[in-house]
Amino acid sequence: MSRAIDGSKRKNHRKKILKLAKGYWGRRHSNYKTAKDAVTKGLFYAYRDRRDRKGDFRRLWIIRINAACRAEGITYSRFIQGLSKAGITINRKALAYLASEDTGAFKAIAAKARAALGA
Repeated sequence: MSRAIDGSKRKNHRKKILKLAKGYWGRRHSNYKTAKDAVTKGLFYAYRDRRDRKGDFRRLWIIRINAACRAEGITYSRFIQGLSKAGITINRKALAYLASEDTGAFKAIAAKARAALGA
């Protein structure tokens, strides 16, 4: 059986890879061999970083909460400890939003956390 070297399957596969490599610099967007490597690496990074993004946002929220807590005269770890003792279950995303947008509500929560630590 003869070998198919310019069939539609091969062309379509190469076209798909080159389409994914659109916008890459140099030969990486036009040369199939280099584009294949670049696309493989790019897709791997995209997959990995979709998971890493969740941790990045959690770190950002903790930084924002910590800054607001220190303005209230309490550290982040003591604040979280006070929340758990007070029985307040609110996630870090919501706390970070309150810290930046609704400072009055955050101050009230911080006061309850501080009171729970003192008791």
